[in-house]
Amino acid sequence: MEIKNVRWRDDDFMAMRRDVLQQWPTGREVDLEEAIRFHQNLPPGKIFAQKISQAKKEGVTYAQPRAGIALLNEHLKLLAFLQDEGGADFLPTTIDSYTRQNRYNEAQNGIEESRRVGRSMLNGFPAINYGVKPCRQIVEQLKVPVQVRHGTPDARLLAEITLAGGFTAFEGGGISYNIPYAKDVSVEHSVYYWQYVDRLVGYYEERGVSVNREPFGPLTGTLVAPCISHSVGIIEALLAAEQGVKSITLGYGQCGNLLQDAAALITLQELGQEYLERFGYRDVTLTTVFHQWMGGFPQDEARAFGVISWGSATAALAKATKIIVKTPHEALGLPTKEANAAGIRATKQVLNMLKDQRLPDSLELREECEIIKKETRAIMEKTLELGAQDVAAGAIRAFAAGIIDVPFAPSRFNAGKTMPARDNNGAVRFLNFGNLPFTDEIRAFHQKKIAERGRVEGRPPSFQMVIDDIYAISKGMLVGRPR
Repeated sequence: MEIKNVRWRDDDFMAMRRDVLQQWPTGREVDLEEAIRFHQNLPPGKIFAQKISQAKKEGVTYAQPRAGIALLNEHLKLLAFLQDEGGADFLPTTIDSYTRQNRYNEAQNGIEESRRVGRSMLNGFPAINYGVKPCRQIVEQLKVPVQVRHGTPDARLLAEITLAGGFTAFEGGGISYNIPYAKDVSVEHSVYYWQYVDRLVGYYEERGVSVNREPFGPLTGTLVAPCISHSVGIIEALLAAEQGVKSITLGYGQCGNLLQDAAALITLQELGQEYLERFGYRDVTLTTVFHQWMGGFPQDEARAFGVISWGSATAALAKATKIIVKTPHEALGLPTKEANAAGIRATKQVLNMLKDQRLPDSLELREECEIIKKETRAIMEKTLELGAQDVAAGAIRAFAAGIIDVPFAPSRFNAGKTMPARDNNGAVRFLNFGNLPFTDEIRAFHQKKIAERGRVEGRPPSFQMVIDDIYAISKGMLVGRPR
């Protein structure tokens, strides 16, 4: 299979649609032209792309939780509670793990078991099993825009049903929803599947319906340096734009050091715009989303609120367009609706207090921005070189060569040779570079930063630092210092 970043022909797209819609009986409910008319009649306040574009213009940060359970009526009650009691600006419908792996029979069993026991036996909403009309109930009964959030390497049918159901935003991408989520799905196949998703969104866009697309920024969510997630996000933005997507939100997962996180958000917008314009995609509205800490949380609720608030402050000061909110039950499993709403309220309190404040410019902030840009451009330019300037072909070859290498990813198509660790100030650096295409200058920068921490702690840099850092925040620290 040879994948290129080329706009799909309508004939090829429609031919594949016929097969995709046969994957599960609810696929036959999709009437594309009728779905477009449904979207065209939605009020502006329910259209994700419009609301997030307005947030960017106004310089505010909107809050969005994660949420999804098995039973439709309970899912509706949950989202309404997060809207009304939590004050969520955007709402999610998080999809269950069976659906993410295209295991629809098991998702159906989960629905039936949930009905039998009276509580959700799935960790999300099985949208494909419910079909178009129940999805429309979600969109119609809520006041704010709703996004599909999941983790699916092959999301073609999910996109068909949920977009026909009226959802106005769809998360994920061919890399960000494969490498961190699956073991045996090749990059070629997932990029191909997601070209279909983006072409579907482009088809809606060409008929006056804007659907926001959001690559998943945190990836594995564990000490992912900005240059890795930036590179993946930019690649997925270029792939989406080629298929006709016009509203793209690039994401980044909090690492914990304020200057590095702020620099990451600043450079994500700059670099994303730079590469989109370089390849001629000048009509794309680009926004950013900041994910509160994706790693281990403290079990104590008060300490968990501290982690949530720190992420909120970072997002506000760095002017992210949107923030994905965690809950004080993060360490304990699926949260109650009350805990989820509390996380949103805590986040919005901090966002509102800081919305008129700016992070002061400083030499340290500019230096952090500069190193992120150098690292990201090094990865992007090598990726494009490998693909003869075709970003799809380049991305596939870059993963095969370890030029892009996501730490701690389960995929066997990921090299797994890079190793991150924090420096003495808590910023994420590289302990091992793997095959990342960095200059000697960049390598020396990371080695110096890690060595400085080693001297302070009186130990040589090693894998033990990595282990300590992974558990540090759950134990009340940022840097994993030896006891």
